[in-house]
Amino acid sequence: MRSTKHFSAFAWATLVVNVFVVLWGAVVRATGSGAGCGAHWPTCDGEIVPGLQSSAQWIEYTHRLSSGLALLMVIIMLVWAFLAYEGGNPVRKGAVASMFFMILESLVGAALVLFGWVEADDSMARVYIMGVHLTNTLLLLGSLFLTAYWASGGKPFTFHGQGALGWLYGAGILAALLLVVTGAIIALGDSLFLQIGLTPDQSPVLAGILTLRIYHPITSIVVGLYWMLIARYAAVARPSATVQKASVTLIVIILLSWAAGFINNWLHAPVTMQVIHLLLADLFWLGIVWLSALALAVDAPRARQVTWSQVFSGR
Repeated sequence: MRSTKHFSAFAWATLVVNVFVVLWGAVVRATGSGAGCGAHWPTCDGEIVPGLQSSAQWIEYTHRLSSGLALLMVIIMLVWAFLAYEGGNPVRKGAVASMFFMILESLVGAALVLFGWVEADDSMARVYIMGVHLTNTLLLLGSLFLTAYWASGGKPFTFHGQGALGWLYGAGILAALLLVVTGAIIALGDSLFLQIGLTPDQSPVLAGILTLRIYHPITSIVVGLYWMLIARYAAVARPSATVQKASVTLIVIILLSWAAGFINNWLHAPVTMQVIHLLLADLFWLGIVWLSALALAVDAPRARQVTWSQVFSGR
């Protein structure tokens, strides 16, 4: 069996590179640079190394290069996991899941370009594919996080046999997934309206997105408060240093996400704030994965019975 030394560091680096790819993808969308390489994939304007004559081409080509690097790193991680870890090890499972979602990510990215769901396209097909894209992206980031987490000594987790606790976390995960995905669709509407210049009168699809936008802050507060309660419950019911750290981290991320969302709306969604807001959304998702993995670990000590007063007081 090959040495596992340095694998966890490489796995964490792979996660960081993929987060960068996601954020740069937001730059591509927000700047309307999705067609910077024309209707060509994986080449750029039919060339492997294009002339980069426009900012849109430069932005899109950078996204292509970083995506290629991310794919290569996931492939290396998968091969390394099978060489270094025994069959049945969760690190192997995480690496396989990461590879699966990475392949889907590449196919969705290719579809966006080849079908012209970029720049000023305001079709319902683009809205649907954005939802699929962000869902897959979150599952990819979650898989990469768990691979690195397990390689760093984290324990496997399960929803089975957890009783109400499993349902509590499961419902919260689905709610967070829906929140982030709808946020991505709303960001698409911001780009079409503020950067591209479409108006609701010109686009029924945009009108629908802008209507949905009204409810996003309310949903964000509700889901955020839900996860704050879960985080506090976890910290009180399973008072370990690691759970405490994950709980506090998640609560801080939620507060920062609310602040970023407010600033983003106030400034009319500039590209920089869109990227910061997406980064915090990704960290919110990863914080949820981390806390859930700790709280639902297969060998975690049984959660002690707590009251709501203990949850709010922290005792």
